[in-house]
Amino acid sequence: MKEFKVIEVKRSILEDNDADAALLREELKAQGTFLLNLMSSPGAGKTTMLKRLISMLKDEMRIGVMEADIDSDVDAQAIADMGVRAIQLHTGGMCHLDASMTRQGLREFNAGNLDLVVLENVGNLVCPAEFDTGACRNVMILSVPEGDDKPLKYPLMFSVCDVALINKIDVLPYFDFDMDKCQEYIHMRNPEAKIIPISAKNGEGFMEWAQWLREQVAAWADSR
Repeated sequence: MKEFKVIEVKRSILEDNDADAALLREELKAQGTFLLNLMSSPGAGKTTMLKRLISMLKDEMRIGVMEADIDSDVDAQAIADMGVRAIQLHTGGMCHLDASMTRQGLREFNAGNLDLVVLENVGNLVCPAEFDTGACRNVMILSVPEGDDKPLKYPLMFSVCDVALINKIDVLPYFDFDMDKCQEYIHMRNPEAKIIPISAKNGEGFMEWAQWLREQVAAWADSR
């Protein structure tokens, strides 16, 4: 049998991306732009949540949203209709964004004129968690219909997030979802994670969520 060399490339790729992501964060800090990386599975309510959040914050800060999808511009149009700047990033079949791809979007955006840029990452709970986008903070959404055991099944996603939003709490009576267990599972993966139950439909929990984000954006601007 012919011998051949096996090269493990994943580590070097991730290391290069981590270095690029750290550099991007320094660039964002210098210009005073806060980049939020928003992740979830498809259908968890990212765009609906963003629309409600934008309606609360758009008169306080300059906001832009980068919508990442394999195809289509449906989400970007929905955000643009809210009166803020939006661009669509097509990933060409890739299931995540990395720091280089994020930088390309920011460059097209001229993000230096914005206080807050939200990157709505590609919808899945695996690949986006593996790649540092250069964001200042990572937030993920877990919706009640997905089940309270997702932190056990997708540990990396919950480990890398600063905030876990538990969305669709308005339908809790109709699903076998144990909120206490879910929070326990999240803190097993990430003891420092902030957990905020919300309903993007009726606005429950959004005062706490919006206030956390206000404080993060202000602190980032002050750290320059």
